[in-house]
Amino acid sequence: MEKSLLDLLKNLPRDTWSSETVSIRIIENDDDLWYAVVECKVFPEQEEFVNPAGFSIGRAYLAPNDHVPCVICKTDGERIGYIVLRKWLGVDQGFNWSYCIDQKFQGMGYGKASAELAVKILRAADPETPIKLSTEASNTKAQKLYRSIGFTKSDELDGDDLVFILH
Repeated sequence: MEKSLLDLLKNLPRDTWSSETVSIRIIENDDDLWYAVVECKVFPEQEEFVNPAGFSIGRAYLAPNDHVPCVICKTDGERIGYIVLRKWLGVDQGFNWSYCIDQKFQGMGYGKASAELAVKILRAADPETPIKLSTEASNTKAQKLYRSIGFTKSDELDGDDLVFILH
């Protein structure tokens, strides 16, 4: 039987979950959940590009083995965002994430550092599984970020969203 994403992630060494700038940890308490769902905010012009945390984390409630909600922290432990690591389901499976950096911490390199750390974590979980990220065609900032960390645009679409892939 195929292992769930949660099982793969829980077996990773602790140092897999941190970099020089940020760390990611699975949400396991009310304070982290409250931060992700209520306190973490994006700018109004970004709201169309980010699923509300309640939706992303709600999917984890419905499929807890393959949607793993986490908080993103600075090295001092201060929460700066959230990320939901998950399996990409469909014809061509893979890993995926949705994430948000709080508006107070944007423009400081934390988004890129978090994306690079998410790649490190998912590669450690299973180096053979591709990582796929989708974004609206109008979200050029996300597309630039994905390309900067090695993703390429695929011919695949996720609904009407563009799909980027890292093999």
